[in-house]
Amino acid sequence: MSFVSHPRLRPDTLEDRDYQRTIADQASRENVLVVLPTGLGKTAVALRVMADLLERYPQRSILLLAPTRPLVEQHARSVLESLVGPEPLVFTGAIPPERRKDLLSPPQVVIATPQVIANDVRAGHLDLSLFSLVVFDEAHRASGDYPYVLLGQELRERSQVRVLGLTASPGYDKRKIQEVLGNLGIPHTGIIVKTQQDPDVAQYFHTTEITPVYVDNPPEILRIAQLLRSAYQRQVERLFKGGHLPETERVGRGDLLNLGIRLRQAVASARAAGGQPDPYVWEAVNAQAVAMKASHALELAESQSLEALRSFFERVRGGRKASAGKPARLSPSDRTFLKDPDIEEVERLLEGVDLEHPKVAKVVEVVRDELLKHPASKVLVFSHFRDTAKVLTDALASAPDGIVRPARFVGQATKGASDPGLSQKEQVHVLDRLRSGELNCLVATSVAEEGLDIPNTDLVVFYEPVPSEIRTIQRRGRTGRFRSGEVVVLMARGSRDVPSQYSARGKEQRMKAVLQELQREMRIAEGRRAGKGEAPPPRPRGMRQLEDYA
Repeated sequence: MSFVSHPRLRPDTLEDRDYQRTIADQASRENVLVVLPTGLGKTAVALRVMADLLERYPQRSILLLAPTRPLVEQHARSVLESLVGPEPLVFTGAIPPERRKDLLSPPQVVIATPQVIANDVRAGHLDLSLFSLVVFDEAHRASGDYPYVLLGQELRERSQVRVLGLTASPGYDKRKIQEVLGNLGIPHTGIIVKTQQDPDVAQYFHTTEITPVYVDNPPEILRIAQLLRSAYQRQVERLFKGGHLPETERVGRGDLLNLGIRLRQAVASARAAGGQPDPYVWEAVNAQAVAMKASHALELAESQSLEALRSFFERVRGGRKASAGKPARLSPSDRTFLKDPDIEEVERLLEGVDLEHPKVAKVVEVVRDELLKHPASKVLVFSHFRDTAKVLTDALASAPDGIVRPARFVGQATKGASDPGLSQKEQVHVLDRLRSGELNCLVATSVAEEGLDIPNTDLVVFYEPVPSEIRTIQRRGRTGRFRSGEVVVLMARGSRDVPSQYSARGKEQRMKAVLQELQREMRIAEGRRAGKGEAPPPRPRGMRQLEDYA
């Protein structure tokens, strides 16, 4: 194995891989989005580019952005261990804005969450022209109102700043990928795609075995699910009769969400015109909200845990939080939901049922077997809901022999929530305990999906499939980073688990096709330029201006 030799990189820290060198060389010259499968060194590419620009422009700083504080801390550790230069400066919301402003003194490597930087830019506390390079980790987030979009817009006005986007999963929609490129100021020819089939990458790829595991719900859960499905269908029929939904064979969550958007727009339009919405609109608003509650309860019963379902009912019965001296109260949809005869029957059944979802026992079995076979291994269990994560953490902690040392890893809840979750500082502490070996299992929600590098993670368990190809790839990418790994996906037969699995698989296949199409388009464009004897696209004018700062 050979290592990268560079005056700004510590000796024997980065393996010298041809494809990483090629990508870094291009990223040092022009704005690019790098699409590289998890475990193949997106961070290594970023470090090489950072080293190049630190050496080339020693009076300028580098900015590396990552979505969460644990990921920021991880990048800071990589920079500290790899780069020769000033100690990295970590900016998160824990540091007051005035203090952050005082700490800026180029040249530096600043590693931050995007919301913090966006706030400082808006307030005029930070000029992005201080940087020669801005790295956007998990760049697929650069859409909608995510802070990456604002920062990308600011950088388009500062063309002397190089932009490097990194992602393992840009999505299956070509238009969405092009939107990300546009929002970050990256030309459509600036996307670099590597897949596991590329010859220069294949030798570094570690296989991940994916094992679906099916369970059967017991009669008690099937009865609860039947009642919830009946309550759901009752509200859908109301929406059919009101002409708010087309009468199709199946109405899914997406249909209801889209209807909710249309109904809110109708209410807003009526109020903007100085009137009140039609009473039939309010009836539809109520029916849509009740249907969403019944759909969520059904998912909890079929695919999650009865304890999570009980917690959901407690939250609905708790109503809206008291404010300004007013007592808590139920919304109209809460009252309609709880008075439904099938919902009342579900609550009665929950009082007399003393069992748990069969997936819970299966998780304990799978995790325990892995740790008995490989005591040094670490395991990640993913659950969509934090209530389920708590149930799983408690069950794993009670596993025989005490072989499983678990902790729940969830995000920080909104203010006033009954479950406050973990602060970002607490999240970092939990990860440190896992890395040290004090813990050997994390039960995590989506907060652990992106980018976290946890050595010796040989097993990832999906408590449920997720229909998003991006989240599926992110979850799966927590294993197989340094050696072969295993992914176990739990599914309850007859539940929405099964269509969710097929949906994610189909979207991932479409994403691969889109990336291959983008690769072909780039090769054709390069071939045309070469055939005409044209030079590659010129560097943006700003990079020539950047020489003035060197």
